[in-house]
Amino acid sequence: MTLDVAMEDGLKCVKIQQREEDEDEENNESSILIPGLPNHLAHLCLSNLHPSLLYGICKSWRRLIYTTSFPHFYCLYVVCSRSRAYNNSTNTASTSSRTSSIIKQYTDREQNSIEFFCFDPISSKWSKLPNPPSSDPPIRILRHHPSFISRSLSIQSLTVAERMVLIAATTHKFLPAIERPLGFNPLCNEWFFGPPLAAPRRWCGSSSVNGNVYVASGMGSTYHSDVARSLEKWDVNQKAHEKWKWEKLAGLKDGKFSREFVDAIGYRGKLCMVNNKGHAAKESAVYDIAKDEWKEMPEGMLGGWNGPAAASSSTTTTINDESHDEMYVVDEIKGSLSKYVPEIDQWEEVIESCDDLKGAEQISVGGGRVCAICDDGRLIVVVDVAAKPANVIGVVSTPPEMEAIALHILPRINADKLPQSRRF
Repeated sequence: MTLDVAMEDGLKCVKIQQREEDEDEENNESSILIPGLPNHLAHLCLSNLHPSLLYGICKSWRRLIYTTSFPHFYCLYVVCSRSRAYNNSTNTASTSSRTSSIIKQYTDREQNSIEFFCFDPISSKWSKLPNPPSSDPPIRILRHHPSFISRSLSIQSLTVAERMVLIAATTHKFLPAIERPLGFNPLCNEWFFGPPLAAPRRWCGSSSVNGNVYVASGMGSTYHSDVARSLEKWDVNQKAHEKWKWEKLAGLKDGKFSREFVDAIGYRGKLCMVNNKGHAAKESAVYDIAKDEWKEMPEGMLGGWNGPAAASSSTTTTINDESHDEMYVVDEIKGSLSKYVPEIDQWEEVIESCDDLKGAEQISVGGGRVCAICDDGRLIVVVDVAAKPANVIGVVSTPPEMEAIALHILPRINADKLPQSRRF
């Protein structure tokens, strides 16, 4: 080996070694939270600050707020489908002579059109959740059917024990699409299946109270009075998933809630249900969990239930006490937001009128916020109800070509559970 070659090889080795040392030094520096202070003490100091203050300062602070050791902040988890404008644009050249072919192509595309997204309020970014696991039979959900242009088929989901759970939906043959609940746990970034329903259904009432999922009424492949009058409970808090099961409870007196989507809310130890939104006449019922019995809804509660409603859960408040749960309703015509006051059986307006809230389709409550799906699913309006007075603090556009169907307020996904490409 000549001297020139040896020197060249030696310089290469020195450069590689220097590069590795520089990278190690950069990694070490980026892992230091506050120079001159041990990380465990720096962590205690930074944990008292709002994550939005830390996000834009440096990479080490940005990474910190997404770790398991940093206090959780809440994000929006949204069930979406392809927008009707997008679907209509793909069929503009179709003719009536090809109707059957159009319907088949449309339903084939729609069967897998449901997607799930998370909006991080700190980074103001949408990210797509991992795809749900395959199942047998496969889950095929239809949102829009070409034979019913003006109607959207309901897809029902709920929040329980800081997880999102899909309960009921419809296939293109107008059959129940979900045989067992499909859930997502953001703390471990994983999907899971719940126990099989004895009678899969659609158009049911579903909500959660104290870590339990309740499903009332509904229709299966055909109408059955036993299903239409039924009420079942699933305890999600049971640690051993193999012990998950549905427990039958006191049934409804009739099947009047099985004819369409039912608005059901878990509120202070009770399941409150109405079968219609807006100002139209409604049927209602209240299930008392402690007494395992149904009773009439208070007159004031029913009278003010004139739009989409939702209640906060003690899991999304700092105090684990049902008495601190609050129920809100949006008047979809006036755009007002009201809170129910059970002591006087009246609704108290917290926002008198707001153009952003007009036409609200669905709301979710948690973390001191009321979030509403508006503008045909294209916008999500965020209201700070912890502030006095309550006020709109943001309007978020949904992901492109998507319309929001349902939204849930849940803890952010831990960074160590994300794929390497998506870590900060």
